[in-house]
Amino acid sequence: MEYKSPNYQHGDSRKKGVLMVNLGTPEAPTKAALKKYLRTFLSDPRVVEFQGPRWLWLLILNAVILNIRPKKSAAAYAGIWDELGRGTGSPLMHISQLQHQALRQELGDDTLVELAMRYGEPSIEAGLDKLQQQGAQSVVILPLYPQYSASTVASIFDDVSRVYQQRRWLPDIRFISHYHDHNLYIEALAQSVIAHQKQHGKQFLLMSFHGIPLRYLHNGDPYHCECHKTGRLLAERLQLREDEYQVSFQSIFGREPWLKPYTDATLKALPDKSVKQVQVICPGFAADCLETLEEIAIENRDYFINAGGETFSYIPALNDSRAHIHLLAELIKQQSQGLDIPVPQSPNKTAERFQQHPYNQKT
Repeated sequence: MEYKSPNYQHGDSRKKGVLMVNLGTPEAPTKAALKKYLRTFLSDPRVVEFQGPRWLWLLILNAVILNIRPKKSAAAYAGIWDELGRGTGSPLMHISQLQHQALRQELGDDTLVELAMRYGEPSIEAGLDKLQQQGAQSVVILPLYPQYSASTVASIFDDVSRVYQQRRWLPDIRFISHYHDHNLYIEALAQSVIAHQKQHGKQFLLMSFHGIPLRYLHNGDPYHCECHKTGRLLAERLQLREDEYQVSFQSIFGREPWLKPYTDATLKALPDKSVKQVQVICPGFAADCLETLEEIAIENRDYFINAGGETFSYIPALNDSRAHIHLLAELIKQQSQGLDIPVPQSPNKTAERFQQHPYNQKT
């Protein structure tokens, strides 16, 4: 999109901006929409660190994967589309919009808040443009990923950087790279588990995180360690014994080894270990989406029940819960410290001094 410079005036009062960013979602649960979405997503070199020439991966993606995967993915999306209410469309988009509205109310009129998706609409570029057009002179980037990974958080940083490379003027920028061990995050997760167990009783707790290739861990990605720290802190807060919970990884893609244990294999094996009742929480997802509502609550539930399990329940993501919005607001407030600069007494004095400078005088 073509960028239009804002009507900037020297001495304008400072405004703080926030760009909250999630993964993204297809526009519809159709093969065509999924093909468009997956092409953008899987073309990101941060997502697929292909061990070979770039052109070969793009050939495989366009000639093979995009001719097979979109149909299957569209069927999965169709099963959860409008999951949260008639006419809401994509659950991820619907929840993200609710989070956006709630965060704006939580932060008040002094902070501008925009929503963006890394893949699809609204884009990161559109969100940053909106903030700048409204006069935001500082921006906090909030990726909605509690645990850092290069395939998620760094990819958002890449796109923010790409956008600002095209700008003459840059705001003061703060970037929240992770919050996997923040006390308010752990407490919000704990309260969601406690509330669920008040209704369903206490059962074995499986903490399922999105997976990444094992190779990424060996190359220095801290994601695996941060997931396990989240799991340990949550278990400590809930006072769980080691035999009362487990951390696992889901959403495996491709043939190479990913982080283990795999969620599906774990659920298939639990009944043989005398674990017949399971509750699953996905701490790495800030909003319910395909990977939680379909992959966990439907597909993996079937794996567990078919393997001899008796009771399975999914604990919803934090979504737009009061505790979650409070956490996000506190993260932003912490990152915004020092960004408030006193507004000049006379907004026009800077411009006046500029006009009076010798270089701007006619000779």
